[in-house]
Amino acid sequence: MPRSVSGSEMRKRQQPHIEGPPQAPGPPRPNTCCLCWCGCCKCLWNADRVERPERPTCTKMDSIETTEEQHPTLDEVVSWARSFEQMMRSTEGRDIFREFLRSEYSEENLLFWLACEELKKETNPTAIEEKARIIYEDYVSILSPKEVSLDSRVREGINVSLSEPSQLMYEEAQLQIYTLMHRDSYPRFLNSSVYRDLLESKRGSCLDT
Repeated sequence: MPRSVSGSEMRKRQQPHIEGPPQAPGPPRPNTCCLCWCGCCKCLWNADRVERPERPTCTKMDSIETTEEQHPTLDEVVSWARSFEQMMRSTEGRDIFREFLRSEYSEENLLFWLACEELKKETNPTAIEEKARIIYEDYVSILSPKEVSLDSRVREGINVSLSEPSQLMYEEAQLQIYTLMHRDSYPRFLNSSVYRDLLESKRGSCLDT
């Protein structure tokens, strides 16, 4: 004798089976190789960019904003106007300069310079290779939205060095970007509201004390 079916079981059987939405196929792998500019081949370096789009950069300043309020003295702020080198040696100076560069959409220049500084301090061969690759992908590759402006001769030298990465492989490129910031961005920074407002606030603080 067939078993009676309850009302709840009957409703479950009557409900249509709903298939999930079809999975969209993944994006086709680009043919452009991040190690050359002509797009002539596929390589594991480019595959790594596709398969690991989210990965840390080699400088903390690239992803971590300053959480503590900076308190440079008036003398320090004034000294930044006298020497670009002195400003770049100061953590607070680099932070305020970075704020200005961000307003001009050229923040990547400072981030690249900082990443190269970190690479110079590295001694582990595996870490050197990894950081050198990340710097290339983030700031040298034409596929990167944060690509810095380097001439073709310097780029070619970097491509050659990638076969055997070293701490100093970006030294010439770093100097080129440092010079660009010094000659181009730094004069505008000194005349910007970012710097002048900070300078006036420090002077006002001194008068109040």
